[in-house]
Amino acid sequence: QVQLVESGGGLVQPGGSLSLSCAASRSIFPISTMGWYRQAPGKQRELVAAITSGGSTNYGDSVKGRFTISRDNAKRTAYLQMNSLQPEDTAVYYCNARIPNTNFSSWGQGTQVTVSS
Repeated sequence: QVQLVESGGGLVQPGGSLSLSCAASRSIFPISTMGWYRQAPGKQRELVAAITSGGSTNYGDSVKGRFTISRDNAKRTAYLQMNSLQPEDTAVYYCNARIPNTNFSSWGQGTQVTVSS
């Protein structure tokens, strides 16, 4: 299995910024697409951003222009730069990594992001 560990969550004021990191453990399994998802209380988990191994990106409509996803393949790590944060961004953010040519994916434990004055 591939273990994912997120870090960087915390409390930030509206308009502020946070950077999240997701580090995948070394294993025999390569990693293809990595993504960030979030889930707020009472809401469904939603896509925040995803990035392929080649660097192609996709963003949820609510974060376009504010969040940027990137990755370092050598470090098996994905990043999420979050700018202009708003209270509506408050959620637990989860990292996901897919194993190519399979239906398998791994999820991180989640990191809390709270945007509040």
